[in-house]
Amino acid sequence: MSPACLILMAGQAASVAVSETNLAGSGVESEILSMILKSGPMVKSIMAMLLLASIISWAITFFKFFQLSRAIRQSERFLNSFWKSRSLPNLFSEASDYGASHIAHIYRVGYQELGRVHKAKLETRVAMENVQRALRRAASSESVRLYRNLPFLASCGNATPFIGLFGTVWGIMGSFHEIGLKGTANLANVAPGISEALVATAAGLATAIPAVIFYNYFNSRIRIQESEMNNFMADFVNILERDLLRRTSGQES
Repeated sequence: MSPACLILMAGQAASVAVSETNLAGSGVESEILSMILKSGPMVKSIMAMLLLASIISWAITFFKFFQLSRAIRQSERFLNSFWKSRSLPNLFSEASDYGASHIAHIYRVGYQELGRVHKAKLETRVAMENVQRALRRAASSESVRLYRNLPFLASCGNATPFIGLFGTVWGIMGSFHEIGLKGTANLANVAPGISEALVATAAGLATAIPAVIFYNYFNSRIRIQESEMNNFMADFVNILERDLLRRTSGQES
């Protein structure tokens, strides 16, 4: 037999195997959907609750991914401009172009507070304390903004497995109740009810696992950004202190 014929036969066998796998997969999915539709009202309500939690958690995941990616990207650009710029007023006007950047927001708040303490003609120590308080408030508000909606992912990861387990226990209770009414306990009578009940546990795990993974992922990225904010505040305060001391020494001379 020629190599070309062997290759053709192998390709046909592979296509048949793939088609059989697809048919088997679609059959399993249809059976799972049929089991959900045939389940009792309690299991259906639990499945609806898990579906709603899954939809919300995925919506939060996509939103946080977009929000953090945009904030980190703009913060990196602003930091490059910050270290290259030699004029704080020009940088303040440029910072308004980075609306999603948490570091740019901290800079705007700190610069505005610096202008207020200059107008009040406070001494250097009091002025820097006011600026540092303003920077800490801004960093705290930005941390709250970045962490917003993440607690739902944590709650979803913790609660949905137990909600699914409750649906499983409820379904198994119903199966054993039917066994008691029928008076028979063979595998043909027990297996369908138990398999229907186990779908709730599988749904709970399918909802919880992505929520936990993405919660830990976003939490780690936000902690890195909090460290970046603290580093920026320290550098910004050092620059302002040097500027104020230079102005004070110039006025005294």
